[in-house]
Amino acid sequence: MYTRKNAAMPLASALLVLSLSSWMPAVHAEAEMKPGKVFRDCLDCPEMVILPPGSFNMGSSKGGHESPAHSVTIGKPFAIGKTEVTQGQWKAVMGNNPSDFDNCGGTCPVENVSWYDAKEFIQRLNSKTGKQYRLPSEAEWEYACRAGGRQEYCGSDSLDSVGWYGAYATPVGNSAKTTNRVATKQANAFGLYDMSGNVFEWVEDSYHDSYNGAPTDGSAWSGDGAKRVLRGGSWFSVPSLARSVVRINVTPAYRDYDDGFRVARTLP
Repeated sequence: MYTRKNAAMPLASALLVLSLSSWMPAVHAEAEMKPGKVFRDCLDCPEMVILPPGSFNMGSSKGGHESPAHSVTIGKPFAIGKTEVTQGQWKAVMGNNPSDFDNCGGTCPVENVSWYDAKEFIQRLNSKTGKQYRLPSEAEWEYACRAGGRQEYCGSDSLDSVGWYGAYATPVGNSAKTTNRVATKQANAFGLYDMSGNVFEWVEDSYHDSYNGAPTDGSAWSGDGAKRVLRGGSWFSVPSLARSVVRINVTPAYRDYDDGFRVARTLP
């Protein structure tokens, strides 16, 4: 009930209440950082989805650098971009737009960026937000892609339903020879978009030619760094390159019009 005594609250007490009221929502937000939550740390920051800890079977048993299949356990929740980093998000942090398809618009994925470029974006994003953004490890990427399933692509056995692909494939795919706006195809079970198709996505790991000796805890696999890994296929790719298990390796300075990335974030 409102009283004159409340109205006469000393200035110092009133300032304390205002201070607490501005501080409490941030604490409340941290308390709500649970699996499934979608959040962003600033207006122009990537939208993030918190994924639960869990185990999954990574890779395949078909041979080559996708093998051997092996169990990986992600021990802690982490956040990953709901979409690939967009041209608008890149421009807000970096002040430029390197994309070949800059006419596609701010909600299309940024592309024509190297692994080094992605790392510079993340460094600046961390300075802007005070948070711990990073590239996902290759294991985290595949865990996020699979979302508890074993579909051929990230979220479906039908690439048309989840991804833009096949600019020069036979038969031709659905991308119309360009990147496309993010989050316009079906999401996977974690609520993540475009993990198959649109642009290949850089991950943190050095490339190794098989999974023999790979970490089983979800961490990035270190190495000489001469080559890094891209995952997920692109608007340009034939369907086979958009499969959940496919790994592409190139030098970290490599740039192309079908290469982008999504960020991960260590919690809290």
